[in-house]
Amino acid sequence: MRWLKTIFYILFPLSVVIGVSYLFQELKDPDGVQPQSGYQLSSTWPQLPDSFQLGNPVGLGIDTNQNIVVFHRAGKEWSLTGSFSKDLIAANTILVIHNQTGNLLNSWGSNLFVMPHGLAVDKENNIWVTDIGLHQVFKFTYDGKLLLKLGIANKPGKDSTHFNKPTDIAIAPDGSFFVSDGYGNSRIIKFSPEGKYLSEWGNPGSQPGELEIPHALCIAGNRLFVADRENNRVQQFDLNGHFIKELNSLSSADITSATTDIAESKIYTIDDLSFMKIKHRGSDIIIADTNGVVLNRFGRSSNDQPVPAWFHDIVVDNEQNIFVGDILHNRILKFEKLPTR
Repeated sequence: MRWLKTIFYILFPLSVVIGVSYLFQELKDPDGVQPQSGYQLSSTWPQLPDSFQLGNPVGLGIDTNQNIVVFHRAGKEWSLTGSFSKDLIAANTILVIHNQTGNLLNSWGSNLFVMPHGLAVDKENNIWVTDIGLHQVFKFTYDGKLLLKLGIANKPGKDSTHFNKPTDIAIAPDGSFFVSDGYGNSRIIKFSPEGKYLSEWGNPGSQPGELEIPHALCIAGNRLFVADRENNRVQQFDLNGHFIKELNSLSSADITSATTDIAESKIYTIDDLSFMKIKHRGSDIIIADTNGVVLNRFGRSSNDQPVPAWFHDIVVDNEQNIFVGDILHNRILKFEKLPTR
């Protein structure tokens, strides 16, 4: 077995050198797409109170007035080992921020959540969230009255009444809704408007229709888009769970979220380029048509980030301004759409 030891002593140092060199190499466009963004990062948005502590802005949504709704973790962190405190977050975790001024309009959500994750706002301005610490999904009125709660608190599972770290929600035009479940299960669950379990699909894997951490959801027309994070792709399904297509050429990095514009003609995705989830190299905003043809890319690839970022969620308003939550530096960024020349 001496030859095995010899190979080990040769390959192990080489792997360390390669890994370290990856950590310190300069950022480059992984896919070779040259960006011409047509966007400008706002230097004055948001305008939160000086005393306010913004935590990881993990979930973003837009209300009917085009204001930005944020789900954040205040001072709580999810460590690289996967551990976090089971205590409820004492600070307000739901924020409403004015689209134009960046002023804080409202906040609520104290002592309700353990580890915030996904957020969606429906056409009636109800706010839906997922908590991966409680393994639950919640629906609230705009000002915080509880309307619906699914899942059993602190009890993960994989059946019609349990979740295992659910990541996001998407609401269909008829009021039915979908939950991506999530970190612990690789499935999408469909519920009736009243919260009755209807169906589910998905298994771990990389084949079409399979999932490795379904991380975010959005609906455009009769299609459900799933950010299949660990498979570096977005998958499209119909609203009954039938696979339509996969968009697998958007990025070679993890796809963390996806959304569409008001015309539902473009899909906006974000990625996270990292080394073993330890060294984050930056994020891109990728704009593509619904067939996955990349139209625009900026952020990490175009050196529009003064420091590396880790974009976790994205929303787009009616003017095509883009808002992203950066959980590496606990900030919300607004990329303003520039006038077409």
